[in-house]
Amino acid sequence: MCGRFTLKQPRRINLTNFDDDAFDGIVPRYNIAPTQEVLAVVQSGTSREARLLQWGLIPFWSKEPKGIINARVETISEKASFNESFQKRRCLILADGFYEWQRSGKISQPYYFKLKDGEPFAFAGIWDRWRANDRKITSCAIITTTANELLATIHTRMPVILPPELYDFWLNEDSREPDLKNILIPFPASEMTSHAVSYEVNDAKSEGEHLLRPVEPNIGVNLKLF
Repeated sequence: MCGRFTLKQPRRINLTNFDDDAFDGIVPRYNIAPTQEVLAVVQSGTSREARLLQWGLIPFWSKEPKGIINARVETISEKASFNESFQKRRCLILADGFYEWQRSGKISQPYYFKLKDGEPFAFAGIWDRWRANDRKITSCAIITTTANELLATIHTRMPVILPPELYDFWLNEDSREPDLKNILIPFPASEMTSHAVSYEVNDAKSEGEHLLRPVEPNIGVNLKLF
């Protein structure tokens, strides 16, 4: 799964047919949490635009504005909450790292995962619009798949990270469902690295670069850095 992530340098995202002026005013984020706004890219005709979406997808038909932060690729076509968005409303959710927790009893040690080259990337995402009376919420969810060898040491799931060469295909409204599912696979562990971080990241109100500093893990096994 994915419950927290970072976006420190959005302008380094490599996108074609995109006006990066949309990044003006976007500040570095070190602890993005559910229900907060995330920076996403959606297709609009032949161009792309950045939007701030609420993290936690609320289906348009929902009676209550209760969001779901992750959508499992294995059931995304069957779940009523996700199916239509998967077919019609796909997006790129911009990030450059994410957190996962190694659980041992009542203790959970947070780890930070990123690409080895430190470059930003995009999660595969879906989005929807919810309206009720005078309220309007545009929200999104991150698609998850089985964990790669690095993530599997602490969790069974991981967010789908799309390589840049697949951005066009993911956003293209003409892409077919079977082909889309074929690209929703674990990102290579050999291209990622991880380290333990402070428990301070557990507090959604905590922000700052200090959250990324490596610490000695207090529980569990050591992660292999591929």
